[in-house]
Amino acid sequence: MKQRNAKFQIGQVVRHRIFPFRGVIFDVDPEFANTEAWWNAIPAEIRPHKEQPFYHLFAENAESEYIAYVSEQNLVPDESGLPLRSQQVHALFTPDGPGSFKPKAVVQH
Repeated sequence: MKQRNAKFQIGQVVRHRIFPFRGVIFDVDPEFANTEAWWNAIPAEIRPHKEQPFYHLFAENAESEYIAYVSEQNLVPDESGLPLRSQQVHALFTPDGPGSFKPKAVVQH
């Protein structure tokens, strides 16, 4: 199996290259790991290839907050410095410098 190195990391703030949303990465799949229905719902002319990292984001646009699943080729670092509204981001991460968050410590019993 070919080794894949993710370009982005958990806690990094990124934005979509085409669509107007941005978010914080909370998980990474080394290659596509969603459903075929999801895959086929993407218009063929912009459908990314499956053999690349895919990122789970706490995402937001001007209207809403949601979970997004995005290919590496469609992400770029978000360097705007604008605050994020997502309550999930603030519940699970703490700021760690410009454009970056770190996961909060988890207490287990």
